[in-house]
Amino acid sequence: MHVEAMIKTHPQLRGNPNAALIRCIEACHDCAASCTLCADACLGEEVVAELRRCIRLCLDCAEICRVTGAIAARRAGAGEPDIHPILRACVETCRRCAEECDKHAPHHAHCRICAEVCRTCAEACEKALSA
Repeated sequence: MHVEAMIKTHPQLRGNPNAALIRCIEACHDCAASCTLCADACLGEEVVAELRRCIRLCLDCAEICRVTGAIAARRAGAGEPDIHPILRACVETCRRCAEECDKHAPHHAHCRICAEVCRTCAEACEKALSA
């Protein structure tokens, strides 16, 4: 991804770009794509009825991650605490999505991958909160 390069070119960047926030933005975009793909793959499964909660959580997680990544990018380098509530919401949603995907991971590889990506995103958002 080119998040760091783009942030460094910002004409009104205050301070140094925060590496944890940059990683969070990248993880959010990756998680949004992975969750969208997982939901679509779940819809293609023969047992789609058993995957309804997983589909819904994946779609919710994709939206939260998409919004979190966008808002965090607009605040990059500003050091504003305004993004903390959305980062916390992203952590919680990613955790719930990972837990649900883990239930289906033994039978659906896309759920296993999605759970891993969700956990990575939650960790990146937590580190951004701490930075």
